[in-house]
Amino acid sequence: MTENKQNNNDRTDRRPDCVTEIRMGNTVLIVSGFFKKDTTDTATDKMMKVLEAEAAAGHKAPLSP
Repeated sequence: MTENKQNNNDRTDRRPDCVTEIRMGNTVLIVSGFFKKDTTDTATDKMMKVLEAEAAAGHKAPLSP
C-alpha cells in the first residue's frame, strides 16, 4: 500500500491545532486539523450553525437505548 501525502508549498509549515488518533483493529488513523488564523467564530458558534442547518433540513438525532 502506498502512502498519499499532499504537499502544499504555498503556506508556511505550522503545527496542527488539533490531532485525533483513532484505532481500528490493527490500523491507526491520525487526523490533523487546522483552524483559520483570522476567524472570529468560536467552536460553539460553528456547532450552533451545524445544529441549525440539521434542524432546517429535518434531520433527527438517533435515539439512544
